[in-house]
Amino acid sequence: MDLLTAFGLLTVTAMLIFYALEDRSPRFILAMAGACLLASVYGFLQGAWPFGALEVVWAAVAFWRWRSRTRPLTR
Repeated sequence: MDLLTAFGLLTVTAMLIFYALEDRSPRFILAMAGACLLASVYGFLQGAWPFGALEVVWAAVAFWRWRSRTRPLTR
């Protein structure tokens, strides 16, 4: 297994773990966003740009979810 493949395996594994733990704390949602960004880097480095682009979108969605969970409610 080369270094790039190991990096991809690590990032996708982190995404899975953080996704499973999202209900426990908003920190895991933010960690999911970070893992998605790292998976995006992996996709672009590997040459699979559709995967890289989609992971950027997932990172933005996770970051938005984290912000909505941590922002105090105001009316």
